[in-house]
Amino acid sequence: MTAPTMTAPQLALARNAAEAALAVLPTSRALVAGDPVVPDAGTVIEGQAITARFTGAASGEVLVVVGQDLADALRESPLGELDLTAAVRPALEAAARVFGPVVLDPGQLMEPEIALSALAAKDGSVAVPLQDETEVRAVLALALSQWPGAEPGAVNVAPMSAPSRRASGRGGLDMLHDVEMEVSAELGRTRMSVRELLSLTPGAIVELDRAAGSPADLLVNGRLIARGEVVVVDENFGIRITEIVSPGAE
Repeated sequence: MTAPTMTAPQLALARNAAEAALAVLPTSRALVAGDPVVPDAGTVIEGQAITARFTGAASGEVLVVVGQDLADALRESPLGELDLTAAVRPALEAAARVFGPVVLDPGQLMEPEIALSALAAKDGSVAVPLQDETEVRAVLALALSQWPGAEPGAVNVAPMSAPSRRASGRGGLDMLHDVEMEVSAELGRTRMSVRELLSLTPGAIVELDRAAGSPADLLVNGRLIARGEVVVVDENFGIRITEIVSPGAE
């Protein structure tokens, strides 16, 4: 395909978006943003693509392709299979916010080839490889309905060079350290009929399936990981951990 033309300010914005995404993208190694490239088949790495649309001060589409090592680490986490889209969403939001206040849709998983081909068909699309010293480990791609800084002096954006197109499968659990997860505490459970639910009023007491003084459960994304006692910390409830639950033992 013909290399698109972009102004120097537009290329700088694309690099800024990539660097903002890198600050919150889970990765086990230090990465840097490379030169903007044409988002085509040459940009594909082995892994998963997460794409989302955004509207607001700017509108368009943002796409992150992560290596298979991150996808595998999330799938085989000690806490169970984690949501790749949720793990990468902060990077998508950070990239989009470079262009001003925006609202991002939930995003979706796609095959890298399909996602990048769809993005490449849009006007003003550009990709920025995220790489270590030797290889491309992830890719950020953008397509805006209107890029800021549309000034004279457009420059060609070159295709990605062949030696950098594939990422290896190396990685580890440490790439998950910055992934945000929902943590909740559960005092107990009960089962009620719809009739009983509808009859609840202020002051009603619901009996739970746990004796007074029993430890509360601590759950991460709905998975039990620990138990502890309820405490009060600066007028807020908290949990003092008394037991770590081993995987599979609930």
